[in-house]
Amino acid sequence: MITFPCAKINLGLNIVKRRPDGYHNLETVFYPIPLCDALEVCPMDELFPAMHPCDLKVTGNAIDCDEQKNLVMKAYYLLAADHKLPRLHVHLHKQIPSQAGLGGGSSDCAAMITLINEHCKLGLTTEQMQAYATSLGADCPFFITGKPAYATGIGEVLTPIEGVAEQLQGRFIAVVKPPVAVSTKEAYAAITPRKPERCCRDIVSQPIKTWRDALVNDFEAPLFALHPQLSDIKESLYRLGAIYAQMSGSGSALFGIFNDKPESVSTLFPDCQTYIVRL
Repeated sequence: MITFPCAKINLGLNIVKRRPDGYHNLETVFYPIPLCDALEVCPMDELFPAMHPCDLKVTGNAIDCDEQKNLVMKAYYLLAADHKLPRLHVHLHKQIPSQAGLGGGSSDCAAMITLINEHCKLGLTTEQMQAYATSLGADCPFFITGKPAYATGIGEVLTPIEGVAEQLQGRFIAVVKPPVAVSTKEAYAAITPRKPERCCRDIVSQPIKTWRDALVNDFEAPLFALHPQLSDIKESLYRLGAIYAQMSGSGSALFGIFNDKPESVSTLFPDCQTYIVRL
């Protein structure tokens, strides 16, 4: 069985409160984009000499890592604690860049939960799968359905949002991932939580041409100060003709939304990973 876990962008991101448990409450709109990894699972013969009941191979655009610590593996063992699962071969081909604020790892683990549920006929509901996903990461539940949602709490409280897809359908998005490493801990440490004057949920219901002056990612100001290249990329996307541009999540990827397919993106950002997809 094979599926294609998608990336997400954040349309606005406001850090509204520091919690007693050390996390932060936020407000954001998660929006799926057709930049995808590929995840395939197949049965492992009982005679296959694997060290672990789930054998993962990662290829493609992936940073070196211990595959047994990958979120895909954590999803397998999480379900295996409550359900009798067969031994599995798993192949994850990465295209979504890592450490980009695009949710690639979260999407992969959510896809693993849904694949196992289907492959093993566990009969889990969407809500049950989202509950499992929540224990693996704040944005993981979003990817169980991958539908546009307004997210609150630490990102796990999801409310379906209408109208955004109709606004973005047919437009193009350019994603630019520079060779900049952003520590999520560092990013949050630079934030002073505050309630925004306008909720991002309300802003995205307005025409896209109004977003530039109203839709804000709170991480941008402190991270742009630390990494001026990120600010330069955002301004370059606007000069290229973007209707709206923003850093996604805590970065370091930035995106621009265009009416027409932008040209020369890879030439303009030669040291970055670049992707152009139609929404």
